[in-house]
Amino acid sequence: MLADTDAIATIAVKDLKVAKKFYEGTLGLKPKPSEQETEALEYKSGNSRVFVYRSQYAGTNKASAATWVVDDMDEVVRTLKGKGVTFEHYDLPGLTLKGDIHVAGKMKLAWLKDPDGNILALMSG
Repeated sequence: MLADTDAIATIAVKDLKVAKKFYEGTLGLKPKPSEQETEALEYKSGNSRVFVYRSQYAGTNKASAATWVVDDMDEVVRTLKGKGVTFEHYDLPGLTLKGDIHVAGKMKLAWLKDPDGNILALMSG
């Protein structure tokens, strides 16, 4: 039923102005034009969309809210770090931490948080 339907990453934030600066300025996402004032922002990300909305529950999820699959993890991490992003380090079985990147064979993972504490993941390999 849903196998041929696109999914959208949905991320709660406290302040849309702060979120806009992070998702557009830091992550480089492109906003989808809106014809009306809303309590949400929508971004195109590859063939997917990211929906950022205002909520009192922003940042309460303790797991990844969205994951981006990237071709060059080292370059993406280096670029984001240059924009002031701090990466999270987790002690997970089967993963070795190399700098800010967790490695398991050919797979590479990195985690960061948005200004509200939402966990965002990067994956390659």
